[in-house]
Amino acid sequence: MANLPYEEKRLRDDATGRSAPEGAGGEAYVVTQQVGHLLRRAYQRHLAIFQEFAEDLNLTSMQFVTLCALSDRGPCSQRDLVEATAIDQATIRGIIDRLQARFLLQVSRDESDGRKVVMSLTGQGEDLLAAMLPRGPAISEKTMEPLNPAERVALLFLLRKLSD
Repeated sequence: MANLPYEEKRLRDDATGRSAPEGAGGEAYVVTQQVGHLLRRAYQRHLAIFQEFAEDLNLTSMQFVTLCALSDRGPCSQRDLVEATAIDQATIRGIIDRLQARFLLQVSRDESDGRKVVMSLTGQGEDLLAAMLPRGPAISEKTMEPLNPAERVALLFLLRKLSD
């Protein structure tokens, strides 16, 4: 049994000699075969591909989506960015700080409400986004490369359904 792959060994017997825990349906629970683990692995693969194709190696995928949201929406608040990107408040704050430090976005007061802070792209941010946008389809293509056309449509449909 020592030569069995981890998952198969886990199904039969864990390292302590006990039976593998069972899921709700009575089947053995193998964490590496669960949806959360598989989604994380697929996302890690996508992030590696994003970095491989990125124009700027210091640009993360979440920074990219933030720049895209600013380009699409124009100047907007942090709350608007959270809504547009599905990135939580604490994380978006750090992203804004890093993009501002790199002069890719600027933070200013709203002209109509001086209490409100708005973010907008700088010229450098626009230039980087213009260089990155043509790479987007190649990143998506490479991420879904192992899938046939029907599987690609199904994957995107199911991900949208899970995200709603």
